[in-house]
Amino acid sequence: MGSTKYIMSMGELTRKDNSLCFRRDGKNVYIPVENTKEIFCFNEVSINTKLLDFLSQNNIIIHFYNYYGGYSGTYYPKDHYLSGKLLVKQVLKYENDRMSVARAIVKGIGLNIYEVLYHYYKHGKKEVKETIDWIKSDFIRLVEQSQDVKELMAYEGEAWRRFYADFKYFLPEDFVMNKRVKRPPDNPINALVSFGNTLLYTKTISAIYQTHLDQRISFLHEPSVGRFSLSLDMSEVFKPVIVFRTIFDLVNNHRIQVEKHFEKNVNYCILNEEGRKIFVKAFEERMESVFEHSRLKRKVTYRTALKLDCYKLIKNILEDKEFVPFSLKEGM
Repeated sequence: MGSTKYIMSMGELTRKDNSLCFRRDGKNVYIPVENTKEIFCFNEVSINTKLLDFLSQNNIIIHFYNYYGGYSGTYYPKDHYLSGKLLVKQVLKYENDRMSVARAIVKGIGLNIYEVLYHYYKHGKKEVKETIDWIKSDFIRLVEQSQDVKELMAYEGEAWRRFYADFKYFLPEDFVMNKRVKRPPDNPINALVSFGNTLLYTKTISAIYQTHLDQRISFLHEPSVGRFSLSLDMSEVFKPVIVFRTIFDLVNNHRIQVEKHFEKNVNYCILNEEGRKIFVKAFEERMESVFEHSRLKRKVTYRTALKLDCYKLIKNILEDKEFVPFSLKEGM
């Protein structure tokens, strides 16, 4: 899968000469470092400081997940894209003009939800019309008139609530969402959403790492200890486009099935190893799929679009150019 490597099994990850070596069940699998940018570990993986030093030398990020598929943390090589000037400006943007960026993000979320639902409306699912009408009228107006971040977050929450409620019109009954439950997820659709959102969040960490932005200074989400809050901001508008379209395709084409691909317990429901493999493959295919970028006049991948949004934010911070996040309709 190109620059991303996924480890689904228990084993040991070490440096072997100038390659990475994953050892499991007495067998070695070699991972070349030349085109590896990030590694995802979805099981217990032993590592040592020699490996971490080698990852740092090659600017490779490694993400760790817990048993439930939730994000545990990231080994993040020392920043090699440092900019004191941008850091100062990013802080000033947060202090003086936070709302303009936060408002743009929430508006972008709503417009991309609209496009995803409109696809189903065009294909005969007329029941979603109430939500798409609300987004184009009330939601956009309320977001543009909002006065603070708390108010914005309330409108964002309402947009997601209406979106989830419409799943029953185009997904099988087994995958209808009654309510969003995260830690841990309690049914198959919540398990898919949690896993997909976490994948996208960590992809965004990797994208921001390749820019001069500071991960800790966010605009919609509160900057807080212990998380990369800017990654939460930058991933939001891509959730309808990448995470949910991946889920809908997998479920409606029966590639993910309740009886085959989930582990269920009294208090949780998570994807099993086979389910994760299927989801990761589809997710990567979505990230690498191309569309015509209306401004650049060339084809780009969604992975590139994610990084382009980071550069748009930098231009907003340094040059006060309007920040308009990725739009599925506009293709930019």
